[in-house]
Amino acid sequence: MRVVLIAAKQLAFAKTRLAAALPAAVERCALAEAMFRDVLNAALSASGAHRVAVVTSEPALLELARAAGAIAIDEEFPRGLNVAVRLATSELVNRGATTVCTMLSDTPWVSAEDIDATFAAMPAGERGVVLVPSRDFSGTNMIARTPPEVIATHFGRFSLVRHLEACRTSGIPCEVLRLQRPALDLDVPADLFEFARLPGTSHTQSHLARLGLVHG
Repeated sequence: MRVVLIAAKQLAFAKTRLAAALPAAVERCALAEAMFRDVLNAALSASGAHRVAVVTSEPALLELARAAGAIAIDEEFPRGLNVAVRLATSELVNRGATTVCTMLSDTPWVSAEDIDATFAAMPAGERGVVLVPSRDFSGTNMIARTPPEVIATHFGRFSLVRHLEACRTSGIPCEVLRLQRPALDLDVPADLFEFARLPGTSHTQSHLARLGLVHG
């Protein structure tokens, strides 16, 4: 069973580095929710996934996940991204998951086709990892693992190198897949303004338009 796992922070703690562009915390929370909705929609539309799961301690996002038919995994309190992913991955393995593609909730340009391409890039055999890097080729914005616990995740600073090293030392076949859309994560104001120039009618685009950051 192939599962997409979306990891999301509590809304109150999300996107603090965007404060220079969005000083109001309520607007950053609304933006984080809009991005989550877009990522969730992409995951639910991916033909290569049998199920979609969400791990977070944010009640509003858990409710959105349940309403959409996704598996909602409540981490109960913010544990840190890698701990939350480990907790959720273990639960998904217990539910029968054989491959888990973990993605972050701040990549609203991601598409169902990107997720399908990530599953399709999995190396042949019983073990393998696919890494989708960030634009600067230092971070990891998506990681697919077969079996789901074949390596631990190392999201954070220089995570791409850490994931590659984990695969190398364990002898795990690994594929680095460069994809334009999931590579754009909205972390700093420059990312926000770049995304605002992209065409589209997503939840995130609508929110940015309401804020006056998207001009027709």
